[in-house]
Amino acid sequence: MRYLTAGESHGKQLTTIIEGVPARMPLLKEDINNSLLRRQKGHGRGKRMQIEKDLVEITSGVRHGYTLGSPLSLVIHNDDFKHWIDIMGEDPIEADTKIRRVVTRPRPGHADLNGALKYGHRDIRNILERSSARETAARVAAGAVAKTLLKHLGIEVAGYVKEIAGIVAADKEELSMADRQTRSEDSPVRILDKSVEEKMMHAIDEAKQEGDSIGGVVEVYVEGMPAGIGSYVHYDRKLDSRIAGSVVSINAFKGVEFGIGFEAAKRNGSEVHDEIAWNEEQGYYRTTNRLGGFEGGMTTGMPIVVKGVMKPIPTLMKRPLKSVDIETKEPFKASVERSDACAVPAASVVMEHVVAFELAKAITEQFSSDQFPMLQQALEVYREEIRGF
Repeated sequence: MRYLTAGESHGKQLTTIIEGVPARMPLLKEDINNSLLRRQKGHGRGKRMQIEKDLVEITSGVRHGYTLGSPLSLVIHNDDFKHWIDIMGEDPIEADTKIRRVVTRPRPGHADLNGALKYGHRDIRNILERSSARETAARVAAGAVAKTLLKHLGIEVAGYVKEIAGIVAADKEELSMADRQTRSEDSPVRILDKSVEEKMMHAIDEAKQEGDSIGGVVEVYVEGMPAGIGSYVHYDRKLDSRIAGSVVSINAFKGVEFGIGFEAAKRNGSEVHDEIAWNEEQGYYRTTNRLGGFEGGMTTGMPIVVKGVMKPIPTLMKRPLKSVDIETKEPFKASVERSDACAVPAASVVMEHVVAFELAKAITEQFSSDQFPMLQQALEVYREEIRGF
């Protein structure tokens, strides 16, 4: 499985094309719309989420509720495009017209300057429109298809917030997958620990009032992945490395860890590694899960636990950062596009779907996947084999 996204923040639409989805897999647009609407929620979101109502249009690859095996094309229309037709239209316009609204002032923390240098654009709008986090809606759409595949294979994925502005939610290791999903959905900041909910919301409101922004940490938790998915043979087939690369590719994400992650550097080996046990019901399992469900680039059969670090959004309303105009070379204070004071709750949904796609991709690589019923059967046979190994 692989996917490609296209589209600009204020363009006509976002498009996702997914290749490699098995034929005969049940798929409804509601499976995707539910994920898209979840991405738009969260305390601290900006005005753009009030403008757009993200709904998918499936334009190929699905017939009568089942995938065909051919590429899926998914379209999300940008409602705000009607206000940007002249600025973002594809037809040529006069170079000196004011309609272009040329942007020559790069914003620190964004792709603006680096992208302009790479592609030679003197109008930075050509960069910021594509590098916008609006593109994550297209990636969530792809991940929603992957989550549907995983769900039908008995694999569940949940994403939620662990920390905002240094306020840390307590671990809730005893919670079931259903409880994790329900609690995060019911929380305005998508956390499992209700005791710090108000404190997090207050921190977001305070940052918004001060014209600043705050970041945080999100966690994705996966149950049902059998052991041995991934590979130790080649570096580019290690599943945890693929997940890590996908997580840090999300806008504003700057770090990733599995299990206890960086905490492992502070502990002795006896306090880090997971001892192996066996019983007739489950087969092999680990007595702890400090490594977050991975050893040697492969799943251990334990729940996958991966965290991602999101930096504060660099667009600041009242405390703009300094930069330099690429035309005049004069210093200025960075301009403001619409922005969120905190997008961490929404980012947990994005990360959940990015991780889901990597898991689905690994499974379809490892087992026969032209037809979904064949994939289900192959995975079930494999589960039985490793249980009795």
